[in-house]
Amino acid sequence: MPIPESSTARRLPRFLLRRTLLAGSALLALTGCSGATLLNAVVSSGGYRLDRGRAYGPDPQQLLDVYVPRAAGAGTRTTVVFVHGGRWESGDRGMYKFAAEALASRGWVAVIPDYRKYPAVRWPVFVEDCADATQWAALHAAEWGGDRSKVVLMGHSAGAHIAALLALDPRYASRMPALPRPAGVVGLAGPYDFLPLTDADLQDMFATAADLRDTQPIHHVHAGTAPMLLLHGEADDTVKPRNTHRLAAALRAVGVPVQEQIYADVDHLRLVAALAWPFRSRYPVLDDIGHFIAGLA
Repeated sequence: MPIPESSTARRLPRFLLRRTLLAGSALLALTGCSGATLLNAVVSSGGYRLDRGRAYGPDPQQLLDVYVPRAAGAGTRTTVVFVHGGRWESGDRGMYKFAAEALASRGWVAVIPDYRKYPAVRWPVFVEDCADATQWAALHAAEWGGDRSKVVLMGHSAGAHIAALLALDPRYASRMPALPRPAGVVGLAGPYDFLPLTDADLQDMFATAADLRDTQPIHHVHAGTAPMLLLHGEADDTVKPRNTHRLAAALRAVGVPVQEQIYADVDHLRLVAALAWPFRSRYPVLDDIGHFIAGLA
């Protein structure tokens, strides 16, 4: 089904719109916020209802946005909790309107939380915040026609690291009693196996860990984990594709269903920018996510 364009998009000639979005994708890679603003500028707001600024905790950073599709869904809706990236120290939920619109366009409810970040907090507070946000999403799923058995965790970069930990490390399950196991996990360009820590800020960020292996999703792989879809760009120099290869191999070794997809000529930030209209026709990231979610039991 064609994706509806925003009123801004309809006023721009096609060639100029595409050029604007290409500039936005490049800016996203260079500056993060500025590029996201351009990508968000052409997002249609007609296909979803936005429930903004719901609190899942007492801290001002513990807020989330819920994007509910306006179109009537067939059966119970899937809820996708999307954890944004930013190296555990930057980014916010408002930057990812384009990703939320992509998810809502497929009939899924998108929940995008903020979470506390370094240097205000250190490990494992940012993971615990996202566990609390996921617990909130599971508890409130019925509000938008969902149920807690159909909650999918998804994240990009540091957000993929957090999403994987929530699914793999049973210690976080105690913070999510409403969600004993997610229905599935989608990781985009996640750092799942990045020891040793060579940067001083990362060493400080994770210094509170009694054992640094606890910070790595790959060291928590076990049988019975939710199915995973791991996506990565072959040209990613920020988080090397070997992170995805190694986690996928570890999951297969214990019998966890895992799909691995590597995109040629796609770098770290262009992978998530591929969710924005009209890049979906160039990079099948959203289609691959759709096929994965459709196949979940």
